[in-house]
Amino acid sequence: MRAWFALTTGDYRGVISAAQAGGEVAPHHSVAVQLAGQEAKAWARLGDRRQVEVALDKGRRLLEGMPHPENLDNHFVVDPAKFDFYSMDCYRLVGEDKLARTLAEEVLRAGTDFYGSERSPMRNAEARVTLGVTAAREGDLEEALIMGAGALEGDRQSVPSLIMTSRELAAEMKRRYSSEPAAQDYLARLHALGQQKPGFLPQ
Repeated sequence: MRAWFALTTGDYRGVISAAQAGGEVAPHHSVAVQLAGQEAKAWARLGDRRQVEVALDKGRRLLEGMPHPENLDNHFVVDPAKFDFYSMDCYRLVGEDKLARTLAEEVLRAGTDFYGSERSPMRNAEARVTLGVTAAREGDLEEALIMGAGALEGDRQSVPSLIMTSRELAAEMKRRYSSEPAAQDYLARLHALGQQKPGFLPQ
């Protein structure tokens, strides 16, 4: 929990410290996989591509040595789909857009059942933000706007991890499309949401 709280408050060195300490205490538990994912996310936000791969590789190796979990609803259990979700976040941050997009599509596939109902609404929302970010970088404003809007459709937008990713999409919009009316409308919507939910977006 300390690693996750540090991540959502921007204390990335604190994430790394907590994740490594937790991994030493429970090296063969599923939580160690989750901590490796949190560590990778922190390294990605610090811009250290090599350490991202080190942490992700550690998590993958741990996950491969464990049986498939019986209770996927347990927050501290990590299954392959959840680890794809962690990896997606990291690759988006370090600019590996092709990998990030592939993983985002897999997260959406795994998080949606046969009837189109969402099993994992928050993972799916962040996957849509990832697809929005990669589309924005590729020059596809329309796709970026569709994905960005889709991520905000649920009623759980205040979750801190979605806050972080939405900030990234807003930054891409401002950087690349600040003069486009459609992008301005989207940013205005985010700003209005930020007024309703303090802390959702930076002022």
